Amino acid sequence: MHAVILDAASLGPDIDLSPIERQVTQLTCHDFTATDEAAERLTDADVAIVNKVKLGAETLEALPRLRLICVLATGTNNIDMAAAERLGVEVRNVTAYGTASVAQHSLMMILALAARLPRYQDDVAQGRWNTSPFFCLMEHRTLQLEGKHLVIVGQGELGSRVGKLAEGLGMQVSFAARPGADSGGDRRSSLAELAPTADVVSLHCPLTEATHHLIDADMLARLKPACLLINCARGSIIDEEAALTALREGRLSGLGVDVLPEEPPRNGHPLLDALAEPLNLIVTPHNAWIAPEARQRIVELTAQNLADSA
Repeated sequence: MHAVILDAASLGPDIDLSPIERQVTQLTCHDFTATDEAAERLTDADVAIVNKVKLGAETLEALPRLRLICVLATGTNNIDMAAAERLGVEVRNVTAYGTASVAQHSLMMILALAARLPRYQDDVAQGRWNTSPFFCLMEHRTLQLEGKHLVIVGQGELGSRVGKLAEGLGMQVSFAARPGADSGGDRRSSLAELAPTADVVSLHCPLTEATHHLIDADMLARLKPACLLINCARGSIIDEEAALTALREGRLSGLGVDVLPEEPPRNGHPLLDALAEPLNLIVTPHNAWIAPEARQRIVELTAQNLADSA
């Protein structure tokens, strides 16, 4: 069985691929692959192993030997799933590999924004502490998380882990009903109902038609001005420009995102430009998941997918 990894560099250079190598007779690795290079590189492959390379219908139709696609991630939106099913190509993904890493990153954002870390870090860098009339700076009102209300969208393994960590800080945790679900079968309150009492909103749901711009101008208007908003899920679940406007106008107290609608943001993004402004804003480069333990777990789970499909 010949397997080809199209974007091995997305796992990092410090990851051991031997669990995958043991499951195949030949493993070919490419660090990066453009979409238009995929068909040629997979010509002799029985298995395609990809992270974010797009495999559309035209590419899959050109690969009669291909029988399995292993996705090095949870999301399969880069694969034409209908074409794969039509052509008899099995698609296997990995889940729950980065729970600890992403939950830790989410909590870091909550803690940093609650402490107004971006604002105070800038103050120190600008020398304002040096010239303070007394021993500390306190211009930016911080948020003590104990007793505050965290609303989480997404009660899967990741959202649940973030909730447990927050409870350890003494926060009250609520899970919103799943957007787009039949309201009659979900007894949880909707995000719109929970929003007015939320001190922090953290998103851990997939990007679907129902969650696209879930946090829009109308939802932002339901939040308290002191609320913090965290998105470690997918870009476009929030309307980033509406959230930035609310942050600038003092209708949102802090914004932390690890994801953007286009990644990498080749053409820039308003949130990246806003990092130069005096705002309680954190933008990280989709790296919540990158703990070495999480990346190695992806390899192990992919090896198991290969073994299960043999």
